[in-house]
Amino acid sequence: MIPLRRDRNFNLLLSGRVISYAGDQIQDFAFLLLVLAMTGSSGQSGFVLGLNTVSYLLFGLVAGVLADRWDRRRTMIWCELGRAALAGSVAVALWLDGLTLPHLYAVAALAGVLTTLFEAAGAAALPSIVGPDRLSRALGVTQGVLNTLRVGGASIAALVHGLGRTVPFVVNAVSFVASAATIRLMRAPFQGERHAAAPAGRVTAEIREGLGWLWRQPVIRLFALVQTGDNLRYGAGYLVIVTLAQGVGASPAQIGLIFSGAAVGALAGSLLADRVARRFPLGGIAVTMLWVEALVFPLYAAAPGPLLLGLVAAAESVIAPICSVAIGTHRLTVTPEPLRGRTSAAVQTLTMGALSIGTMLGGAVIAAIGPQATTLALGGWLALLALFATANRDVRTAALTPAERP
Repeated sequence: MIPLRRDRNFNLLLSGRVISYAGDQIQDFAFLLLVLAMTGSSGQSGFVLGLNTVSYLLFGLVAGVLADRWDRRRTMIWCELGRAALAGSVAVALWLDGLTLPHLYAVAALAGVLTTLFEAAGAAALPSIVGPDRLSRALGVTQGVLNTLRVGGASIAALVHGLGRTVPFVVNAVSFVASAATIRLMRAPFQGERHAAAPAGRVTAEIREGLGWLWRQPVIRLFALVQTGDNLRYGAGYLVIVTLAQGVGASPAQIGLIFSGAAVGALAGSLLADRVARRFPLGGIAVTMLWVEALVFPLYAAAPGPLLLGLVAAAESVIAPICSVAIGTHRLTVTPEPLRGRTSAAVQTLTMGALSIGTMLGGAVIAAIGPQATTLALGGWLALLALFATANRDVRTAALTPAERP
């Protein structure tokens, strides 16, 4: 078996993800500052950022059906090219000094639709590309590389933003084209034998088939609910941290460094993911993650400056990638290949839909009660999730099977 580091197809896939992810980080940071500058409203910023993921709620289940029906390689390529066109449209509008909030809303929503389909196809294809015995390591390596990029990504995003308003969107458009090119160069299978194209009326039946299988898996179902609750907090948390940082006088570059601190913590977790997943049960990892987040998150409210905000972000972020690798490995390993698109999309619909709702509600709550009170309320929500996970025997005792261990 060829090691992942020498696997041409995996390296091409990973290279495309890295390039695209870097462009997204730069654009997301620019989106946030651009909307704040245009409106002066944290609520509007939260709404625009939330539109980028609300498509998981509206389109996620259909995207799963399409990922199981269509050629996954072609689907991923066209999604990347579509996202490139959307990013380019913002750059052109800014250059012509004609950018409007409705334009940003449309770009965020359409990009979210394409991202939903891309992620569903990519998640379903990964076991076919790397094989089941290398799946956990592939997930861990991917998270590790992306989190390495995150270490300097926010700071780079702030620097790129400083070069001009159009530059972040031009960079992101180019990154999507490059990602599409790497996928086109791959020669690995992206799926098994595809189903024949079904009539449109069968989409609902295919969605029910995927959801029915998922519902009959208690471990996957419960962890999906736990991740959904955690993402609801995470969506609001991003805007909370930005608002708290601005409240203590942090510059855009310093805000970037705060998120770099979170990336350092996530990178440490990614490096430990294989080892921890091998030694500890899946349920124990999830319960520990929730308690760490519940105890650490309220510390954001007490941090007096950017440095301590960055340290809190680093401490909070260590265990999440470990939990994500373990849960993702279990779900993709036990799911039948023809259902991977639908089941992955169903989980994404829950988790990313919660992220979207959390982002949009977060801006409104911050405007109503202030960032410090919002931080404490989110800490209380995490404590409730941790209590639920600790009290639930199915969550607490869940473990990877020997075949799933890295």
